[in-house]
Amino acid sequence: MSDDGLRASAPRAVVLVSGGLDSATTLALARERGFACYALSVDYGQRHRAELDAARRVASAGGAVEHRVMRVDLAGIGGSALTDAAIAVPTTPSSGIPVTYVPARNTVMLSLALGWAEVLGAAAIFVGVNAIDYSGYPDCRPEYVAAFETLARLATKAGVEGRGLSIEAPLIAWSKATVIAEGTRLGVNYRETVSCYQADEAGAACGGCDACRIRREGFLAAGIADPTRYAGAG
Repeated sequence: MSDDGLRASAPRAVVLVSGGLDSATTLALARERGFACYALSVDYGQRHRAELDAARRVASAGGAVEHRVMRVDLAGIGGSALTDAAIAVPTTPSSGIPVTYVPARNTVMLSLALGWAEVLGAAAIFVGVNAIDYSGYPDCRPEYVAAFETLARLATKAGVEGRGLSIEAPLIAWSKATVIAEGTRLGVNYRETVSCYQADEAGAACGGCDACRIRREGFLAAGIADPTRYAGAG
């Protein structure tokens, strides 16, 4: 059977693809599990726009059947260093929930994914949230994922008719080193991903923000060369 035939018969999944390391790995894992993957990225007014270009590369390289970019103005709400230029992106670890947390971002993204999943008749939504090597975001915890899955079953036609879908967060309990090792096994090209909270227009990372620190330490712990493009590097 051709690849097109296999994809036509495979269960469908919507995969949230940000352009970062975690979502690229999640897309590869969903494909390995036999899903026909529909990639969804959200232009929410993020300052680090290069991640959307990276998302397009990740979706294409990851074999997504289709890739859509939807727009939501979370910058209009503000309250985060990722959407408000008046709030500096921190370059040192801090206690508590950091200013890079974007209020309601994952809830909005999962809601958009849920709507598209219903239309597609998808069996699952995949999201690359992580509760181990993360920055303290409340919407990256297992309790949150479980609660949203319950909401999805209550709030949709598919759920009411007994065809509820699952919210899959395969990286939820993995260290960053494990994420990188698994993605490398699956052939993910991490050089094409952008994790930095203040990457430049070309996608080069700052090397100093929390996302850069966690990513760099993950490659070191995995024993894999860091392919990240850093600003100012030769």
